[in-house]
Amino acid sequence: MKKKNMNIWKTSAGIGAAALLLAACGEENTGADEDYSPEGQEIELTYVAWESELASTNVIAKVLEEAGYDVTLTVVEQAPMWVSVANGDADGFVGAWLPSDMASEYEQYGDDMVDLGANLEGSRTGLAVPDYMDITSIDELSSDVVDEIIGIDAGAGIMMSTEEVVDVYDLDIDASPSSDAAMTAALDAAIDNEDPIVVTAWQPHWKFNSYDIRFLEDPEGVYEEEEEIRTMVREGLEEDHPVAFEILDNFYWDADDMNEVMLDVAENDMEIEEAAQQWIDNNRETVDEWLAVEGAETDNEEADNEE
Repeated sequence: MKKKNMNIWKTSAGIGAAALLLAACGEENTGADEDYSPEGQEIELTYVAWESELASTNVIAKVLEEAGYDVTLTVVEQAPMWVSVANGDADGFVGAWLPSDMASEYEQYGDDMVDLGANLEGSRTGLAVPDYMDITSIDELSSDVVDEIIGIDAGAGIMMSTEEVVDVYDLDIDASPSSDAAMTAALDAAIDNEDPIVVTAWQPHWKFNSYDIRFLEDPEGVYEEEEEIRTMVREGLEEDHPVAFEILDNFYWDADDMNEVMLDVAENDMEIEEAAQQWIDNNRETVDEWLAVEGAETDNEEADNEE
């Protein structure tokens, strides 16, 4: 499993000095305090209701529950997700699309929280069309091709980028906000009838596995070709809940993992909790690496000890 470099943006001078001293002495972080137990401790994760974040947030929530935490999941809009963690009202989130998609929130609130680095690399945003459409590039878009670009919730980073696309390419069509679910429903209906359609898109997303669609080329480079999804937590979480902090820092998977969870929900009619648990059960070795934290006594470990 790839180990991420933790980037702590804001910390006290005392903690920073201690960290430097430990590094100089070559000592490793031994994990939670001996007296700390996660059993019954409360953790709140916040997320935006995109299918990608439903997948990642529910998976890591169940892993934290294995470690003994009582986990609350709170769905919000993009900006309030950042505000809640920066203010310490929530403990963290695993859906920071960076460097561009949530750049404005990162610039505004990043110094007031702890950046644990990427939990998924190689993500991408842009505009997508069905394979049966002839166009290959954004600069071929016009009102002769489609009436609008169907987007997601207003205020999302991809919508702001798409509005920039309209200006940069001088398009005579607008980006229409909707939601992840409404956008996907419109895509499904258009494909059934082989109608032209352009949608905001990001990968990982199950629609790339379920439909024959592709990204349009972006010769002006408005969208980043490769992004990552990072884990952000509140300041003080490491001191208050060291086991949760380390599990969140260990959390790392790839696009195929996320897509597997999303596809089970979209195509196999699973509830998100069921799909998340199935992925955990099928990827026990990876999950156990995330849980390899001192003080994280899990049911899986207890079962092993009894054998």
